[in-house]
Amino acid sequence: MRSDRVMVSVRTWLSKWFSQYGLFVVLMFLLLAIWETIVRMGWVPSFIIPAPTAIIGSLVEHRRLLLTIHLPATFMEVIVGFGLSIVTGIMLATGMHMNRSIEKAIYPFIVISQTIPLIALSPVFILWFGYTLWSKVAVVFLIAFFPIVVSTYDGLRQGDPEQRELLLTMGASKWDIFCKLQIPLALPSFFSGLKMSVVYCVVGATIGEWLGGSKGLGYFSRRMSSNMNTNAMFAAIVLLSLLGIVLFVLIAWLEKRFNTRRHGGKGKTG
Repeated sequence: MRSDRVMVSVRTWLSKWFSQYGLFVVLMFLLLAIWETIVRMGWVPSFIIPAPTAIIGSLVEHRRLLLTIHLPATFMEVIVGFGLSIVTGIMLATGMHMNRSIEKAIYPFIVISQTIPLIALSPVFILWFGYTLWSKVAVVFLIAFFPIVVSTYDGLRQGDPEQRELLLTMGASKWDIFCKLQIPLALPSFFSGLKMSVVYCVVGATIGEWLGGSKGLGYFSRRMSSNMNTNAMFAAIVLLSLLGIVLFVLIAWLEKRFNTRRHGGKGKTG
């Protein structure tokens, strides 16, 4: 009886999953089949774009280096930079929201920081931090904190004036309004910023490793490119893409869980 319920749950989950992602999966396999055919027929040289099966074979061949050395290095850079981006982004957004003078003083610098090419700054970070983790973390942080700051700040400004006035008439303080009204209204924008930021983190880590590093998927990709090993280079690119997808899905899952718990809690209290 229990096994029957499990089977029904699995079938229900598969049905929902396929109804949502089925077209994407079919299209992806179709594109991969076309890609494989084009390369196998010799219409595109394999040293320019390798076949998907060749990329998979290279992943298997270099699995020890990729999965035990380079992937963990890139993952560490992404996580540290992302964590610093979250803390700094929330602090800056909150400060700008609470104090107009802070916004006028800091917001232009936040915008200017995104106009400087990362390729020009990476050698500076290497000069400051050397070929260490922190030179890559600096690149990740610089590219990743901007979406969190802007999205969180914009979300905090979306407070409903009527609800604010109602809370004020009920004797609520500014801190009460901030915690009970503005933060909940800002959460959708905050999570949107997180999802953008975590993908940018992977890009930033790759750029940092390309310009100066001794390990990481970006470094491995650059080394394989200089050796004309296209299969291994694309294998690293696939892992970078998968890393970004996994982190994005994780943030989306956390957002869904948080919203479900918050709405469920309201339902119970109501």
